[in-house]
Amino acid sequence: MIKIKNEREIALIRESSKIVAEVLRLLESQIRPGVTTQELDRVAEDFIRSNGGTPAFKGYGQDRFNLFPATICTSIDDQVVHGIPGNRVLREGEIISIDVGVRKNGFYGDGAATFAVGKISDTKARLMKITRESLAKGIERAVAGNYLHDISAAVQEYVETAGFSVVRDLVGHGVGSELHEDPAVPNYGKAGTGLKLKEGLTLAIEPMVNGGTYKVRIADDGWTVYTMDAEPSAHFEHTIVVRKNNAEVLTN
Repeated sequence: MIKIKNEREIALIRESSKIVAEVLRLLESQIRPGVTTQELDRVAEDFIRSNGGTPAFKGYGQDRFNLFPATICTSIDDQVVHGIPGNRVLREGEIISIDVGVRKNGFYGDGAATFAVGKISDTKARLMKITRESLAKGIERAVAGNYLHDISAAVQEYVETAGFSVVRDLVGHGVGSELHEDPAVPNYGKAGTGLKLKEGLTLAIEPMVNGGTYKVRIADDGWTVYTMDAEPSAHFEHTIVVRKNNAEVLTN
């Protein structure tokens, strides 16, 4: 069911989203060679809880025997999304995608960004740039009167014109009183199709862009998603509100 939010609900989503944005800024300052992903996870959880929030991902999942065990997702190089923090040490030249969800006062915010670990290759830097810009292209289309797949088509066209590919097995989503709500927001599609966008619709738009094929595989841990060809992947995500003229980005 599609849930259109009123301004009170949007204000609560904005509050959770603000914490998401602050976590990502904080973690960016911590990322360097020698740091473990578990250390980043600890910093994120402490910050979220100190600001009255709850980590949205911790304990999340459909399989009660394999719930997500951490506060953030840390996905390195050919890991697309859902990487589990642990003892892995960051190394010079890697890129790391960090996905963060926060619940506060019954409403969620969700966001992600990819960061360089020290000096990275020109190819990885371009992959990050195109992914970030494709998110902006999608958000530009998230206005009342447009169609859901206008967002999708804008992302896909920008990415594929640049010679990269968009992941198809994973998509963005609605967000609000649930972390994942309808509608699904794919990063590929035909403009002019899908749900007609209305003011007050809150979406998590999240291009996942691969350096090679769009195909992915899931690791034995049941969570970590890898590119099929071991090429690097980047991920950027914002929680937004559909408005009349310009989408409002809540995770800025």
